[in-house]
Amino acid sequence: MTEARHLAELNVGRLLAPTDDPRVAEFMAALDRVNGMGKRMPGFVWMMEGSGEPGTGNTEAKIEGDPQFVSNLTVWEGVEPLEQFVFNTVHRAFYERRAEWFEVLGRMHFVMWWVPAGHRPTLDEALARLKHLEAHGDSDHAFGWKYLKEARLWQTRGCVQVAAE
Repeated sequence: MTEARHLAELNVGRLLAPTDDPRVAEFMAALDRVNGMGKRMPGFVWMMEGSGEPGTGNTEAKIEGDPQFVSNLTVWEGVEPLEQFVFNTVHRAFYERRAEWFEVLGRMHFVMWWVPAGHRPTLDEALARLKHLEAHGDSDHAFGWKYLKEARLWQTRGCVQVAAE
């Protein structure tokens, strides 16, 4: 019998300005709406939450002690639900505009991996997966869209690559 598994994903970025700066205000103002939509999507399982303060998303979780590094860590029932959210909702419009609010990191910023159903990954666990992907490339341990044979939308609906993915 095969153990049920879900798809975890981590996406990190470094804002061009602090979260209360007018240069990132439009992005910050949209977090609750976009995250709320994600939580209502078929196939959504879990999201790492911040303080719950309106308009903050999970921006309080600092990476490397840097308040401008923000992260999104979610779990989905599988590839198709995550693809639907990323590429077929308002999320895509914000993704396409990411250069307006985020620095180009010049290194990996997105990783996926399979987790046992019910597992809630920590940010440290997710960052370790991201480092593994950066060091070793796609594998069963950590991967990007191209590694998933069942992933289709990223090929046709994905956006121009701005940084390593």
